[in-house]
Amino acid sequence: MKDYSLFLIDLDGTIYRGKDTVESGVRFVHRLDKANKNYLFLTNNTTRTPQMVVDKLHGHGVDTDIAHIYTPSMATASYILEKSHKKKIGIYIIGQIGLWRELLKHPEFELNEKNPDYVIVGMDTDLTYHKVLVATYAIRHGATFIGTNADMNLPTGDELIPGNGSQCVMIAAASGQKPLYIGKPESIIVNMALAKVGYTKSESVLVGDNYDTDIKAGFNSQVDQLLVLTGVTKAKDIKGKRQPTILVNNLDEFEL
Repeated sequence: MKDYSLFLIDLDGTIYRGKDTVESGVRFVHRLDKANKNYLFLTNNTTRTPQMVVDKLHGHGVDTDIAHIYTPSMATASYILEKSHKKKIGIYIIGQIGLWRELLKHPEFELNEKNPDYVIVGMDTDLTYHKVLVATYAIRHGATFIGTNADMNLPTGDELIPGNGSQCVMIAAASGQKPLYIGKPESIIVNMALAKVGYTKSESVLVGDNYDTDIKAGFNSQVDQLLVLTGVTKAKDIKGKRQPTILVNNLDEFEL
């Protein structure tokens, strides 16, 4: 077994499932701590701030800090700041507290509904027709359309609810422009995360329960993958498909 130095760990389905704790996932993190292995929780959730993620993890028995959290909100901010050399960057935001706080803590960003440089769309359970209208108009008039993540649905209990990808599809249909996605399965968030902590792709492994987001993010970024069958994806779902680097029923099976 390869000796990885950095573990990029998904949350929902890997460490917890909604309000329920995935005990093997929590034990895995505790084992990483004891082995002095570095890890970064790599989530597609933009609705929470890093501190809110830390607090949720604490409720599931994982004690960590915001230095171990990386979200599409953070990756989106870093991506735009790398691409734009303007002193002030106009943005229009659709999203919740995690996205708003992350973007607006950077002084380079300023809110602009009339002619923003970027329209940034994250999960918004208070999405309104007016928000879609403003975003569509701005994109049609030249704003770059960014979607924080492309998840079409999100699990809640035994049901699925519309995710940010569904919102972005609607805005894309209305504006005639497809978004640039930042979160998993895109390579952008992985590359940004590795740059943040200073590890190479060959030193790292992506750990997650969702083949279409976590594992494909590994494929797209050339980072090894560890698929755990405690969440969305089951063994039957990947028959005949490209296989992850490592497949386990639960994270107790993975030896450090």
